Amino acid sequence: MSALAARTFCTARLDLLPLRVEHAEEMSGVLSDPALHTFIGGTPDTPEALLARYRRWTAGSPELAVTWLNWVIRLRDAACLTGTVQATVSTCGHAPVAEIAWVVGTPWQGSGIATEAVRGLVGWLGRQEVRAVTAHIHPEHRASAAVATAAGLTPTDQWHDGEIRWHRSACTALDL
Repeated sequence: MSALAARTFCTARLDLLPLRVEHAEEMSGVLSDPALHTFIGGTPDTPEALLARYRRWTAGSPELAVTWLNWVIRLRDAACLTGTVQATVSTCGHAPVAEIAWVVGTPWQGSGIATEAVRGLVGWLGRQEVRAVTAHIHPEHRASAAVATAAGLTPTDQWHDGEIRWHRSACTALDL
C-alpha cells in the first residue's frame, strides 16, 4: 500500500491535484456553505480547523494497511478550486479496495463537476489496480446517488450510520 500515492490527473474540464496544506485557505471559502452539511451533519470548518484537518490528511493514515488519498478539484477554465475527492484504500484479501467520498462547493453544484471528478477518480483507482470501490450516501441525497450511479456504483442493502452503502466491483479504467 505504501507505493500508492495521490498524483495529479485530469479530466475533460478538471485538474485533480493532490491535496496540500496550502489549499486550506481557498478551500475554506469553497466549503463554507452550511447547506453542504445537510446530509452529513455538522457545520463548516473554520479556516483554522480546515488547516489542521489538511495537515492530518497530508501526514497520512496512522494505520500501515490504510492509505489516504485526497485531491482538490480545480476547474481548469476558471482556475479555481471547486471541491474535493478522496479515497481511503485498504487491502481486502490480497486486492486493494477503496472507499470514496466527494464534495463540490455550492456555487459549482449542478454543473457536472462532481460526476466528472468521481468518474475520473474511479478510473484512476482502476489504473492503480483497485478492485472495488464503495461510497456511503444518505438515502435522500439524490445528487450524490446520481454521481455514484454515473461512476458505476450501485446501492446495496447494507446501511452504515444512516447511509446506504454503494459498491462497484472490478474497477477498471476501460469501462468508464
